[in-house]
Amino acid sequence: MNSLSSVAVLLSCLVLFLAKESLSHPLCNDLTAPLKRKQPLSFCQVNGSVCCNSHEDLKLQKQFKAVNVSGSCSSLLKSLLCSKCDPFAAELFRAESESRQVPVLCNSTVSSHKSTQSLAGIDFCTRFWSECQNLSVTNTPFASQSGDGNNSTIYEIWKSRNDFCKTFGGSSDESSVCFDGQAVSFNISKATSPSPSGMCLEKLANGSFLNMEPHPDGSNRVFLSDQAGMVYLATVPSQGSREVLTIDETNLFLDLTEEVHFDAELGLLGIAFHPDFSRNGRFFVSFNCDRVKWPECSGKCACNSDVDCDPSKLDSDDGATPCQYHSVISEFFTNGTYVKPVEVRRIFTMGLPFTSHHGGQILFGPKDGYLYFMMGDGGSKGDPHNFAQNKRSLLGKIMRLDVNNVPDAKAMSQFQLWGNYTIPKDNPFTQDKNMLPEIWAMGVRNPWRCSFDSERPSYFLCADVGEDKYEEVDMITKGGNYGWHYYEGPLPFTSSKTSKNSTKITNPIFPVMWYKHSDVNQKEGSASITGGYFYRSTTDPCLYGTYLFADLYAGVIWGGAETPLGSGNFTSSHIPLRCTSDSPISCSSDTDSSSSSSPALGFIFSFGQDNNKDIYLLASSGLYRIVRPSRCNFHCSLENGTPLVPSRQPDRSPPSPSSSQRLHNSVSILVINFLAWCFLLFVIQRK
Repeated sequence: MNSLSSVAVLLSCLVLFLAKESLSHPLCNDLTAPLKRKQPLSFCQVNGSVCCNSHEDLKLQKQFKAVNVSGSCSSLLKSLLCSKCDPFAAELFRAESESRQVPVLCNSTVSSHKSTQSLAGIDFCTRFWSECQNLSVTNTPFASQSGDGNNSTIYEIWKSRNDFCKTFGGSSDESSVCFDGQAVSFNISKATSPSPSGMCLEKLANGSFLNMEPHPDGSNRVFLSDQAGMVYLATVPSQGSREVLTIDETNLFLDLTEEVHFDAELGLLGIAFHPDFSRNGRFFVSFNCDRVKWPECSGKCACNSDVDCDPSKLDSDDGATPCQYHSVISEFFTNGTYVKPVEVRRIFTMGLPFTSHHGGQILFGPKDGYLYFMMGDGGSKGDPHNFAQNKRSLLGKIMRLDVNNVPDAKAMSQFQLWGNYTIPKDNPFTQDKNMLPEIWAMGVRNPWRCSFDSERPSYFLCADVGEDKYEEVDMITKGGNYGWHYYEGPLPFTSSKTSKNSTKITNPIFPVMWYKHSDVNQKEGSASITGGYFYRSTTDPCLYGTYLFADLYAGVIWGGAETPLGSGNFTSSHIPLRCTSDSPISCSSDTDSSSSSSPALGFIFSFGQDNNKDIYLLASSGLYRIVRPSRCNFHCSLENGTPLVPSRQPDRSPPSPSSSQRLHNSVSILVINFLAWCFLLFVIQRK
């Protein structure tokens, strides 16, 4: 009987596992987010989120009438035409990998690895062939693949059901769904698993750091940089060793203190290693400089005639003249242990109108190998010049640069580049003469710490610092507009200073998570978000898959979970913190260090991650690592179970959040934790 129970448990978990693997992302055929409609379309009658507007719906209706079809084929053809309006159209038409006019028709002769898409119409390809084989392809989507037979019927061109379904059929596999004649739907069982009761920390080092990057060689070494301009190579002790992090401060990896201007929001803000670092030794640094103190700190001012801005009319900011300070990305060469402070190439230089909101983080895309550069709106209350929405400004933008190719004189002139980089051909605005081609996304105020999910690289989350009321986390997508300065968090923003160039925007992308300033500091109302990572370490299995972020001033950590996986819907909640009593360096705010207690973090500047995917907090009081929850007497039922194995989820672009996605509730734990829990039950049942 125990054996039967064990098998039942395991099979139940397997069904849920297949459901998890099949989750797909709403995305239109042009790789944009579906539109939210209050009323259904007239012809296609699609409710809710759709990939067609009224004009496109009318075109489909005219196309349908032009075919002049009747009988049972009529409804099948209409459903096929309207598949373009399905919120999952990008997957039905395989938009990311090929160009199709006909969606992939569900075909029972092709094995399916997905169990959650409705199987009622899995023979749709056969059904369509049976009912519509005498249909003329003229004015239908099939005409594009009919060769010279535009006036022929489906039967005359493809001859047999096998040939027809070989051309147009397919199944729901690990990467997409297929069309079964109905709107894409899923039969997903919601799984639950133990939620994290808290986060346990140990302190590994004193000192204040802004950046932490794992060594590209895969070892237990990391690079740490401080705001003043120094980069250190450090060795991370293994989990449970009770040892401190070893930093050789006498042998700096890189010292840029002579070049970096360090003050408040200025300094060394980002470091990044080239994806092919092991062979080319290329290393990149983002920092601020002062042109008054360093002659090589010289570039075009972001306040210029192209954006209708005159720097001579700007007031000084904290004693600095407009564009006295610059944002710079420099390239260096290293053998892996030491960098000579000699700049190989200046990638980017831009003068800053004010002394704040520079972002400054740089990241290489894990899939495309391009350099992403996060830039704030340039400062001053309310973005008075509306730089974040100005198509000719790089302020308030996320940029995507190709640093593998050196631009020629023609490219420098054509695109008016700000340095030695080229433009990726698939950047969203390369064909728009009114937009700067470097722009990947726009409408951000001051993105402070962004990251790609190591398990799902298309999930690109950025924390964006708010102004008066809200701090937010945005899911960054190609060509997305995140609303600033018209929106702060989920609501419209009103500033006493408005730009004469202000133009209202349509369809802003709202944050997936946010919190109010009053939630963390009711007395002062001040807050500043610090973005983190999706937790992918096995050290704390109850945190696995949770997106971690913090507040700079409040010392508070939140965990955000996507429910269900692949939906783009996130919920978040506060995670209690404790410091383990056996921390290598005492980190408790209490005088009694014999028991776990609250850590005295100070300001939480940033997060870090090592090659084991363990997560670190980079705070003003030191460097902290997340450790096993039991070390702080937190309970996680998965901690002593079977080690988690990262799930190989299909990685597709996540949906852009719509205005209806305003969720700020308790953490919902991800499916993979449940799977490990199921397996643990299976083992227990066997005993």
